[in-house]
Amino acid sequence: MSGTLNKVMLIGHLGDSVKTHYFEGGGCIGRFPLATNESYTNKSTGEKVTNTEWHNIVVRNKAAEICEKYLNKGDKIYIEGRLKTRKWQGEDGKDRYSTEINVDEFTFLNTKGGAAMEQQQSSSTPPVVEETPPEDDLPF
Repeated sequence: MSGTLNKVMLIGHLGDSVKTHYFEGGGCIGRFPLATNESYTNKSTGEKVTNTEWHNIVVRNKAAEICEKYLNKGDKIYIEGRLKTRKWQGEDGKDRYSTEINVDEFTFLNTKGGAAMEQQQSSSTPPVVEETPPEDDLPF
């Protein structure tokens, strides 16, 4: 195969509020940590084990402003983007690396005021993601 693909899709919860930095030219960048969880039962002990993976999320310009305005710590969000690794020098002069997800599209999954907020930066529509209703809402 001659083509390549760099695509990430995540559903997770914000680990902190969106931190936005504004530039002189009018653009801005927003950053926030996103937690995704994996749960399984340990076969030998029967204990339920949950592992949390943290992701560094980056949104830009209008998308960053929308995220800063509407997202809070703990909110659930669907993200589509691509991986990018940044390199910088630490205070000790050594090279440091950080892998981030640069967001192309996102959908807020928390319903506030009865409607989910949605923002897209491309012409394609993200998949519809519906949350499971609480157990007490089930008809049986």
